[in-house]
Amino acid sequence: MSAVALERRAGAAPLAAASVFVGRSLRHSLRDGEGLVMAIALPVLVMLMFTLIFGGAIETDGSYIDYVVPGIVLLCSGFGAASVAVSVSRDMTAGAMRRFRSLPIVAATALAGHVVASLLRNLVATGVVIGVALAIGFRPSASAIEWLIAFALVSLWILAITTLFAFVGLVSGSPEAANGYGFGLLFLPYLSSAFVPVSTMPEWLQPVATHQPITPLTESLRALLMGGDPGAQPLSALAWCVGIVLAGALLIAWRFPRTAAR
Repeated sequence: MSAVALERRAGAAPLAAASVFVGRSLRHSLRDGEGLVMAIALPVLVMLMFTLIFGGAIETDGSYIDYVVPGIVLLCSGFGAASVAVSVSRDMTAGAMRRFRSLPIVAATALAGHVVASLLRNLVATGVVIGVALAIGFRPSASAIEWLIAFALVSLWILAITTLFAFVGLVSGSPEAANGYGFGLLFLPYLSSAFVPVSTMPEWLQPVATHQPITPLTESLRALLMGGDPGAQPLSALAWCVGIVLAGALLIAWRFPRTAAR
C-alpha cells in the first residue's frame, strides 16, 4: 500500500481506510507467493497423509476421508491465519505502524485490513482443500442450506482465529516471536475430534478435547456435510466463535493504544 493512497483520504472514514489496508494485505499475499502456496499446500499434505497413509489403519473401509475432511478444513484456517501474527508484528517493528499513526486515519484500521484480507485468503484456500478432498473421494451429502451454514461457521471461525493471531502479532517483540507464539494455536485441531473420536483419548484428556472450540465446530461441519444431526453443536460453535472474536477485539482495543510502534 502506498502512503499516498491514505494521504489522499485525509480524514477518511474507518471503512474507507480499512479498504486500503485490505488491498495492501492482499497485494502482500500475492507477492509472497511461497507463503500463500504453503498455507494451502500444508493442509492438503496433512489431509493426504491422514487419508492415504493413516486412514487405512483408522478406518479399514475407506470412509475415514469423510470423517477427517471437516477437521482439515479448520486446520487450513489456522495455517492461513498464522501469517497474520507475523505481518502485524512486522508492521509494528519495521516502522510502518509509526507512519500509519502519523496519518489522519484511525491507525487500528491497519489491523482490520490484515484480518479481512486473511478471511478472504483463507476462504480461497478452504475451497482448494475441499476441491482436492472431492478429487480423492470425499462425498458430502449436504443440501444447499447445510452448505451455507457450514460456510458461515467456517468463515466465523477464520475471523475468530485471525483476530487472535492479530493480537499475538501486536504483543510480540518480533516477527519471529510472533511466529513462535502463534504456532501453539495450530495444535488445537489435534486436541479435538478433528482426527479421532474424543472417546478414544485418555479419560483425563477427554474433557479438555470436548470443551474447546474445535470439537463443536468439527462435529457441526461433519454432521452438516455428511447428512447427520448436528444437534446443539452449531450453537456451541457459534458461541465459541463470537466469544473469541469479541475477546480478541477487546484485547486489541485495550492493547493497541498502549503499544508504541517499535
